[in-house]
Amino acid sequence: MIDLMSIARTEADGGDLFAVFDGLYEPGDIRPTGYPDATVWKGGHHGGGIEPVAHSLTDAYALLGTVAAIDILGLPFYAVPMWSQFRHDTKLEALSWFGNMPCISIKWSTAGDAYVRDASGKKVVVMGKSGNAPLRTQAGVYCNVRPYGPITVVRCMPCLPYSQDKPKFNVDRKTGIVHSEMNTPAIQMAYANRLFLKLVHETGKLGRVAMKPTQAMEDGINAGLHSWMIQGTKFQVGRKYAVDPYVEHKEAIDAIVALLPADFKAGMESWGGRIEQHIADTNYGLLLWDLIEQRDCIVLATDLDGDRLTDLLADVSDPLRAFSGRVAKHLGQEVDPGHVWSEMGYITGNGRDMTSVMHRMNGPAIHEQTLGSADAMLLRLLDGDESMGGTKQPYDPRIHFVLIRDAYLDANRGNAELADWLDHALAQFDAVYSGTRPGFLEGYAALKDKITPWGA
Repeated sequence: MIDLMSIARTEADGGDLFAVFDGLYEPGDIRPTGYPDATVWKGGHHGGGIEPVAHSLTDAYALLGTVAAIDILGLPFYAVPMWSQFRHDTKLEALSWFGNMPCISIKWSTAGDAYVRDASGKKVVVMGKSGNAPLRTQAGVYCNVRPYGPITVVRCMPCLPYSQDKPKFNVDRKTGIVHSEMNTPAIQMAYANRLFLKLVHETGKLGRVAMKPTQAMEDGINAGLHSWMIQGTKFQVGRKYAVDPYVEHKEAIDAIVALLPADFKAGMESWGGRIEQHIADTNYGLLLWDLIEQRDCIVLATDLDGDRLTDLLADVSDPLRAFSGRVAKHLGQEVDPGHVWSEMGYITGNGRDMTSVMHRMNGPAIHEQTLGSADAMLLRLLDGDESMGGTKQPYDPRIHFVLIRDAYLDANRGNAELADWLDHALAQFDAVYSGTRPGFLEGYAALKDKITPWGA
């Protein structure tokens, strides 16, 4: 058993976490591309044909949850230091280490940068909060794919629809950077568009394009790239933009196309599926209906609008369940909305099970999850009252196991034995947490007893 409370106190007191993990893990035998002196640890049961994944050791409960989960499961892994104070002390160098690991990785996005203290001891947020934006930039992330129930959102990560001043807007013909209030890598936008179409083609799901091509210049370019990309394919477009954005922005888009690989559209002539082109705002209502009707669809959106869409999806299921309970009560029936929800085939939770995958221009993907309240949960643990006098429930670490499962399946595609083992481990987790939720340390002990580590 790992002394998780000791790790929590060490972090909270600003102690030496490096010494802690040097004692738990051995030095890693791989290094991120371009960073030979990076700190990388190695743990779990290596060998046996399982490709390891890399974990970011970030902040608060994200840190504790990761350490506990990888200890319980015993799968081979690498770990990179990513806690906030260290990131900032090294001017975010650890982001470069993690973003260039040569294997599938797991990144936690937390509010932990508030743990950084200034000279007077006050908590401050510095250098870009969690560092997610710098990580994405230097890692070459071109999109973030977030599946949730029947809906999958593809977010063009570099694209922010801010610019409306056309005279200040241009495309650099040497780099493909879209210049405006933001510097948007249009080549990466093209890759995100192609991945969206590939998913629509391979899954047979409805494709929804959520852009504002008549209002935002970046969206005009993004929608125009989409319009150019479906030319010569078998995609059927139902609802169409009033003006073809490729025609409107042809000169700029042709300049971007000239920078793409010559075989960028190779094979796409056989791709097909149903596409609907929407103004971004309308997707909020449409996705509610898609969720209610259990309609499978894939949405292409900019980073900003896509973030809002996924936040909506993460939050909406609990209100829908609560409303259905009120309707049932009005009709004179007392029901458990959660059970009814499940019986009707709905599979969405409350956002804790919404993972995402960041796709990179070069290198393996990064699996990501947000744990914004990690600092508050850590303080509850340190205070010795996780339930806050019965007003809260102890931390539910299920998302750690879900995210780890997704990452290992991505790294070990086709390994049925591993998939079955991971499913069994998750079932064992659910058995432990199905009743009264145990405290974090009690849950850790129970899971250690229930789950036989991989390779044991």
